[in-house]
Amino acid sequence: MSEAFKEELRSGKPKFGLFVNSASTTVAGQLAHSGYDWLLVDTQHGPMGNETLSGMLAAISDGGAKSMVRVGGYNDRSGIQQALDLGADGVLIPYINTAEEARQGVSCCLYPTAGTRSVYFPQRSTNKEGLLGYVPNANKNIIVALQVETASCIENMDEIAAVAGIDILFLGQNDLCMSMGLFESYVFPEMYTSPELADATQKLVDAANANGIVLGLFLFGSDRVGEFLEKGFKFISLGNDLHHLLTQTGAYVEGLEGISNNSGFPWERRKTNLF
Repeated sequence: MSEAFKEELRSGKPKFGLFVNSASTTVAGQLAHSGYDWLLVDTQHGPMGNETLSGMLAAISDGGAKSMVRVGGYNDRSGIQQALDLGADGVLIPYINTAEEARQGVSCCLYPTAGTRSVYFPQRSTNKEGLLGYVPNANKNIIVALQVETASCIENMDEIAAVAGIDILFLGQNDLCMSMGLFESYVFPEMYTSPELADATQKLVDAANANGIVLGLFLFGSDRVGEFLEKGFKFISLGNDLHHLLTQTGAYVEGLEGISNNSGFPWERRKTNLF
């Protein structure tokens, strides 16, 4: 049950995961057996429709990982409804700027009277427990995560964090740096260790801690995981499936260059803009 998953997070146990952007049921299913705690199907930036999403969520469930879906925004009622009806354990709502937007997003995730989610049967979400087993317990089991990725969100952080029903505040450093103008002020990658971003992050940490909310974070790779664990971030993504694919492939290609050159049969990788 996702309620137990959330309690483990609140108690300080890390839960690591990965975004899935490939719109592939096969990839989602294989990654669900990789050992990650959770997988997030990214419908905001991935090319998957509801039918593909349905298959991906089923594949993730079969592999035993928790499933999340990043939807279009706080006003994406249809996207939130579809994700939850199709069996997602939770949703990540991006681009939150105000407490009112946070309230609207949370409302779409929860059944009345706490929210305004619509009830329907049968759906995959009700298959295991039945209508009367799923619906009365859904509000405590659904994982509601809001993305912190704009300067306005940081400005309104105290009010946003006080909104009832939020389980995770999820830091998106890339978009936050863009929104704060740090890509214009610093040479890459210095913005990620800038005092401005550190101050914004601390404001998020303080507001989350004051309201008993779990801290989440998107990272590319594991280099800074220890640092953010110490700061209190326990729900951490190590990138996405396409990034994993490219970095692993890049490692193989680099190895081939060395092997071929040492063997007396020089070979260079085909040039691309990705490496």
